[in-house]
Amino acid sequence: MSAKVTSSTARKVIGSLGVIGAAAAVAGMGTFGSFTDSTTAVNTTISSGTVKISAAQPAGAVAMNASNLVPGDTMTRAINVANTGTTDFGSIMLQSTVATPSVLTTDAINGLQLAVKSCAVAWTQGGTAQAPTYTCSNGERLLGSSRAVNNLELTNPYSLTSGKTDYLAVSISLPTSADNAFQGKSADLSLVFTAQQRTAGVR
Repeated sequence: MSAKVTSSTARKVIGSLGVIGAAAAVAGMGTFGSFTDSTTAVNTTISSGTVKISAAQPAGAVAMNASNLVPGDTMTRAINVANTGTTDFGSIMLQSTVATPSVLTTDAINGLQLAVKSCAVAWTQGGTAQAPTYTCSNGERLLGSSRAVNNLELTNPYSLTSGKTDYLAVSISLPTSADNAFQGKSADLSLVFTAQQRTAGVR
């Protein structure tokens, strides 16, 4: 009887010692020291750019309207378009629309035609208030031409570059081919310049 009791007690003691030993081994695994080092902080500033375009007639410019055109007449007016954002543009579109279409705007050949020129500096205005003229002293460029109501991408405008301005001379003409069907018509055009961001890339 006593042998049985002794044997059972011994197994319990040995089992308890085994559990204690395993726990001690696991605990001991986290007690080893190690050397470490860290750098000082490297500060990085990231900001997004802004795409912003403005269009307005310069001070003293003749208003954007004309009346009593006949075939062969051309109306030219000055508009300044500026890149006032922090990033370059990829493109600039000129969208011309009309609220109430007439033969002046629906006839692509004989109806009103649009041409856009740019100058590197402000145009010199001459002529009269009823018939102004514009002279570019430096860097004249033809940015595009089309029928008066259209979406026109401007070719190589100065204002693709942030901080730059296109001094525009916008001309609207009635072709000599316009016939009697064009008499007494009118067109209220709306001109909107839209800038598209530059191509994304590595910075």
